Amino acid sequence: MFGLTFAFMLSGIQAADVAPATVTIEEWQVQYAESRPRDPYVQSTDKVWFVGQQADYAAILNPQTGEFERIDLPEGAGPHNIIVDERGAWYAGNKAAHIGHIDHDTKEITQYPLPGDGRRDVHTMMFTSNGDLWFTAQGANQVGYFDVEAEQMQLWDVPTKRARPYGLIVVNDQPWLTLFGSNKLATVVDGELQEIELPRANANRPRRIAYGTDGNIWYVDYAGGYLGRYNPETEQISEWVMPAGVQSMPYAMAADNNGYIWFAETGVQPNRIVGFHIDSETFTAPVAVPSGGGTVRHMMFDEASQSLWFGADTNTVGQATIRYGE
Repeated sequence: MFGLTFAFMLSGIQAADVAPATVTIEEWQVQYAESRPRDPYVQSTDKVWFVGQQADYAAILNPQTGEFERIDLPEGAGPHNIIVDERGAWYAGNKAAHIGHIDHDTKEITQYPLPGDGRRDVHTMMFTSNGDLWFTAQGANQVGYFDVEAEQMQLWDVPTKRARPYGLIVVNDQPWLTLFGSNKLATVVDGELQEIELPRANANRPRRIAYGTDGNIWYVDYAGGYLGRYNPETEQISEWVMPAGVQSMPYAMAADNNGYIWFAETGVQPNRIVGFHIDSETFTAPVAVPSGGGTVRHMMFDEASQSLWFGADTNTVGQATIRYGE
C-alpha cells in the first residue's frame, strides 16, 4: 500500500494564487497481476467495487483491512466500468457486447446483450433516479438507455462519424457525454440526440465530464490540456489552460460537493491529481500519484469520505482524500 503525498507548485503562480485545497493519496496494490484495475465505485466504507479490464473480473476492496474479493466474469467480457446500487453491481461488458449484473448475495451474473450488429462496446454507465442506465458505446458510435425493469435497450446513433462517445454523467435524468473523437459534447433531450460544438475544432478532444456545484457541465480536453465549462442555460463555453499545459493529457475527472473540479494529468509521470476552485478560478497545487499511476482513467467522488477513488495502470486502487482550506 502506498501512502505518500507529493506536492508541486504551479510554475509561474504564487502561493496566494493557488486554491486552498489538497489531497492525500493512499493506494492499495491489487493482487491480480497486470489486470488494469479501474473505475472504483464505493458501496460502503468496507466495500469498494472495481473491475479488472484485462483479466475479466470484478472485485471488492475492503479499505479497512486491505482484503480483496474477486468475482470472475464471463471469459472475454473486458469489463470497462462498474456502478453499484442496492440491486447489485452493474458492469460494462466492453469486449462482449453486454451489460452485466452481479447479485450482491449470490454473486450470480446475468448478462443483458446489446441489440443489433457490429460494435457494441459498452463504455461508461450511470444510473438515472429510478435505477435505469444511460451508457456510451465508443466504437459503435452510439449512446444507449437500458430500462432495467422492462429489460429493454434503446440506442441513438451519433451524427458525427467516428465521434467516439466516451465519458458520461446523468444530471436530473438527462445524459451528458463527451465525443472524444471530435470537439463536441452531446446530450439527449426529448428523445433527440443533440451535439454541442466546442472551441478549437482541430485540437479539442473532450474525454471525461462532470457536473459542478455551479450547475454547469465541465470537461477535460485530453489533446490540448484545457479544463472547460459549458453553461447549459446560456450555452457559453469557457476554458482554462491546465498546470502542465499541452503535456497535461487530462483523463479521469470528478466534481466534489465543495465547489471543486478534480482531474488527473496523465501526460506527466508520475500522474498528478489537480483541483480547480470554481469560484476563484484557480488550480490547486498538483499532487503526484505515489505509485506513478501510469494512466488514471476514471474516478468518482465519494461524499461520505470526502475523497476521490481511482484505478491506475500501476495495478493499484487509490483514494485521494480531500482537505479544504489548507
